[in-house]
Amino acid sequence: MQAIKNTLAENLGGAASKLGSHQFTLDECPDLSGKVAVVTGGSEGIGFGVTYTLLKHNISKVYILSVSKEVVEGAKDAIAKELGQTAADRTIWMECDLSDWPRVKDVAEDIKRDAGRLDILVNNAGRGIMTAELTAYGVDRHMAVNHMGHVILTSNLLPLMKRTAEKGDTVRISNQASNMHHLAPSDTKFASLDEINADLGPNVQYGRSKLAAILYARYFDGKVTRNGHPNVLMNATHPGFVSTHQSRGDIFEAFPLGGYAMSHGLEPFKKDQFEGAVPTIYAVTVTDKSGQYICAPAIPEEGSALSQSEELADSLMELTRNVIKEKMRQDIVLH
Repeated sequence: MQAIKNTLAENLGGAASKLGSHQFTLDECPDLSGKVAVVTGGSEGIGFGVTYTLLKHNISKVYILSVSKEVVEGAKDAIAKELGQTAADRTIWMECDLSDWPRVKDVAEDIKRDAGRLDILVNNAGRGIMTAELTAYGVDRHMAVNHMGHVILTSNLLPLMKRTAEKGDTVRISNQASNMHHLAPSDTKFASLDEINADLGPNVQYGRSKLAAILYARYFDGKVTRNGHPNVLMNATHPGFVSTHQSRGDIFEAFPLGGYAMSHGLEPFKKDQFEGAVPTIYAVTVTDKSGQYICAPAIPEEGSALSQSEELADSLMELTRNVIKEKMRQDIVLH
């Protein structure tokens, strides 16, 4: 019975969220004075919910990485109206398309030069349930943005995060995953670029990239957290079924007719952007564990059998290194 209640809490909004076996609310976010965060896609949807909550709890600075200055300005106006101009002024926007890998690396270098510390990294931005598409590098856009772009960002910011942790503070990283990772094919190997470029349909393309988010967290836990840096934690999160631009608009790109069921028919059951932000806030401000798959509101789950495979995690990261090295034509240290 509790498993059923957890499933409802993890995926639906409103009273359903209170059915979960492990509760957490945004009001329980601790005071973040003196801390610094980076949030990809931090100006809309779940990312805005995260940014707003961090600022509400006194974080000193939030770097928002996104592609739209106009959306960020709208978000800052909303923050100024509700939390005051001082809070809005603690945000710094940096234009960053996660499929533009050299730009991602440059942004990370700019942050390292500007910030004296980094306590929180939220790998939130991503391509939703949309049709298959290749980036300019010839890589599946779901994997290139949702996974590989965030690996480049994380790896280049890691020296700053390690220095922050060495001062005795806990540094936390979250990857936005999804229970749709269960849709990744059972024969997923992450063995070649041809494999990840195969068009398997919108739901599977998306689900496979979300499987990568969980595997990356578990790989990082073994290679970084438990390998000399116990205060640098990475977890993956499942926000639930959230009302965002992806579920209200982008869904029509893949499903011109069927998208109405998700965008309109299921709207009353969706979480809002703040409810969707709950597991991420828990992951980046409270948890003392790493390598977890945390479902809303704050329930650690095992995930699929594929998501628990150390061998598959190793294959994923080996492929990630090889693809990025080949496409960027330069050696880059990835973690």
